[in-house]
Amino acid sequence: MRILIANDDGVYAPGLVALHQALADYAECAVVAPDQDRSGASSSLTLDRPLHPQRLDNGYISINGTPTDCVHLALNGLLEHTPEMVVSGINLGANLGDDVLYSGTVAAALEGRFLDKPAFAFSLLSRQTDNLPAAAQIARRLVAMHDQLDLPPRTVLNVNIPNLPLERIRGIQLTRLGHRARAAAPVKSVNPRGKEGYWIAVAGDAEDGGPGTDFHAVMQGYVSITPLQLDRTFHEGFRGLGILETLL
Repeated sequence: MRILIANDDGVYAPGLVALHQALADYAECAVVAPDQDRSGASSSLTLDRPLHPQRLDNGYISINGTPTDCVHLALNGLLEHTPEMVVSGINLGANLGDDVLYSGTVAAALEGRFLDKPAFAFSLLSRQTDNLPAAAQIARRLVAMHDQLDLPPRTVLNVNIPNLPLERIRGIQLTRLGHRARAAAPVKSVNPRGKEGYWIAVAGDAEDGGPGTDFHAVMQGYVSITPLQLDRTFHEGFRGLGILETLL
C-alpha cells in the first residue's frame, strides 16, 4: 500500500519523522510537508504564487505552501504513484473540539477525503517529544487496522493521544468533538518604531468537555478518536428556516 504522510509543523518536525519511521516498514510511504511551521493554516490553498517542491536528502519533499497544498499536489501528479491513504501528524499539541476548524494537521487529512481509504490526523497532547514514541506506536497500530473499519467514504479520523507512556494509556474511546470557550483576547504589542501589532492568544478552555467528548477522553488517559465528515450542513436548522421559502 502507498501512504502519503503530511503535517503542519513543517518538514523538519520530530512528529513527522516519528510517524514516517513507524509506518515505513508497513507501507510505501511518501512524505510531503510544508517547508516551515504552518500551524493554524486550516484548509487554505496558495493561489497567489507558484509552489516549488524541493526533494531533501532524506527523500522527503518540502513545499513552500500550506498542509493542504502539500496533499493537493501529492494526490494530483506530484508523485510518480498516487497514494491510497493520507496520514497527517504527529502534531505536537492537541487538536480537540473547535481546534479542527483551524488545524493544518486535520486539514491535510481532509484533503485526502477523495481516496477510498480513511484518512488519519494524529496529535499528541504536548509540545515535548518525550512520549512521541508511544504516539507513533499507536498511530502504526491504528493505520494497520484501517481495512477492518466499516466507514462511509470521505471519513477522516481525528486522533488525539494523551502525553503518557504507552503502558499508562488506558485504552481508546470513540468521542464527539467538544467545544472550547472563547479564546483569550489578542495581545497587543508595540515595536520600537511605535507600530502596533497583535498576537493571537491561547485557545479557550473546554466549555463542553464532559463524558463522551474528546476533551474528557484524553484527560482520563484515553486515546480519543473522533470521526469527521466534510458535510457541515446543519440539517436540523431546516425546520426553523422553512418560512424563508415563502419570502419570494
